[in-house]
Amino acid sequence: MQDWAAHVTVATVIEMDGRYLLVEERDKYSGELVFNQPAGHLEPAETLCEAALRETLEETRWEIELVGILGVALYTAPANNVTYYRTTFLGRPLREVKDASLDADIQATHWLDYEAIVANSARMRSPLVVASIEQHRRGICYPLDLIYSQ
Repeated sequence: MQDWAAHVTVATVIEMDGRYLLVEERDKYSGELVFNQPAGHLEPAETLCEAALRETLEETRWEIELVGILGVALYTAPANNVTYYRTTFLGRPLREVKDASLDADIQATHWLDYEAIVANSARMRSPLVVASIEQHRRGICYPLDLIYSQ
């Protein structure tokens, strides 16, 4: 029997003045430019919160404060048939670190309003991008102490 495990990922929804911080990245399977929240994989010995803060800084140059959890989801990507277990955090922007370098996969960062996000919904990396923004817009947010580490 083959071992199976979902890939553990984190993402952050960051809103400021009615606009959401998204990254534009090249999809490695289709080669197309797609939009995503700052997101990435959990690294060894890292907490989910630490991963969310690190990935956000690496992909956007923004330091943020985590203020809550928007949700958790399982998503199987059709391009590679990999299942991802994603924890999506709500973050508040603190400051942009202008001299920080972006991950090589990131083409640009954008602050987009909800209407622009919906208009570009076909260009989202996954349906989780819009779904998590809609969670935020509905006011659904769970406390950070939902997650605990030993």
